[in-house]
Order: sequence, then structure tokens, then C-alpha cells
Amino acid sequence: MKFDIITIFPEVLKEYFDSSILGRARKSGAIKIRFHDLRKYATGKHKKVDDRPFGGGPGMVLKIEPIAKSISKIKSKISRPHRQRSVAGAANLENSKIIIFSPSGKQFTQKMARDWAKKYDNIIMICGRYEGVDARVKKIFSAEEISIGPYVLTGGELPAAVVADAVSRQIPGVLGKEESLEEERGLSGFPIYTRPEIFEFKGKKYSISKILKSGDHKKINTWRSARSKKLF
Repeated sequence: MKFDIITIFPEVLKEYFDSSILGRARKSGAIKIRFHDLRKYATGKHKKVDDRPFGGGPGMVLKIEPIAKSISKIKSKISRPHRQRSVAGAANLENSKIIIFSPSGKQFTQKMARDWAKKYDNIIMICGRYEGVDARVKKIFSAEEISIGPYVLTGGELPAAVVADAVSRQIPGVLGKEESLEEERGLSGFPIYTRPEIFEFKGKKYSISKILKSGDHKKINTWRSARSKKLF
């Protein structure tokens, strides 16, 4: 799976994707994450990527020209290996998806993450800023508007990290032996504990259930089932 993230702040995301599980997945080749600085596709002395909205109003809008150039370049790199397709296989445009992050977009869910991991080889994400992205981008490139929650953020970088993280976890080889998909465990959301068995804080002792120390897996599963919550 390849993620192409179009943003004016690529440095905001790089450290996150180089860390922990996703960092290991990138090194192993299980996923590829590429950052595309939108300003590099802008023209003029000041590399301007935004302008005032037609019709007036506050704020600025990301211009269509640099976004169109960046998407076109990304798509050319996707389709080029397809023409030289080898036994190993390569991503193609039909297996690609373009996303624009917007508070009015479709709510992102765990099911979408699972489905996208199976269906697509490449996900292109456009990180909006200010008042958003020129609406013609959506029409020209058949992009889907996605929201990660019923709230407004200052940019699409955090949503891009959320989507890439959630989708990556569904890809074989990303999670290590000590991790597993919550939805495949059967039980989720129950209280979890680790050492020490008894923790004392401000004169009060906090201990765990004796069942968790019993070694009786049937009783443990029953205890966990009673305290589980539906996460997805």
C-alpha cells in the first residue's frame, strides 16, 4: 500500500510516520508513505498556493493549479510501472483513491479502513487548509470528501495521519507478533492491567481482579466479555 500525502506542511507528519509500528512497516516495505509539498508545484516568485474566494468571505482557499499538478505527477508515477507490469505486480490507476479532507465529508469508519486496505494499492490524500480546497478538484479528479469526526480542524494533516494509520493496520505484515487487530480478538474495550499487581497511591491500594491471575482462560474470557464494549 502506498500513501501519497499532499500538504503545505510535510514536516508535521514525517516524524510520526517514522516512529513505532508505522516506522517499522515503512522500513520493511509493507507500506510506503510519500509527502508532496504543495508549494513546490506553485508558480511565481512567492510560490503562492492560496487565494481569496470568489463571492467574497473570510479566509483563503487552496488553489486548484498546484493541486492538479501534484496529483497529475503522482498518478503518472502510479501508471508508469503498470505499463511495465512484472510478475510481482504493480499499482494501477484503477486501484487508486483520492481523498479530500473536509468537515462536511463522509465520516471515516473502521469498516472503510478495512475495505480500502483490501481494495486499493494507492491512496492520495489532499490536506486542506484555511477555508478548504477549490471545489473543482473534487469534480476533476473524482475525489471523495472524508471527515474523521464532527468537528473542524485547522488542516488535513491530522486526518491524513489517522486514515493512513487505520488503513495500514489492516495490511498484512504491518502489525508485529505482539499486536493484533481488535476486531479479530472477539472482545474489545474491557479493562486491561499490567504489573504491579497492587498499586498504592496516596494511601489507597488499587488491585486487579483475582480472576485475571487465576490462569482459568474460560473464566477470564467470561470476565472480559461482561465488560467489553462495541468499538466498531
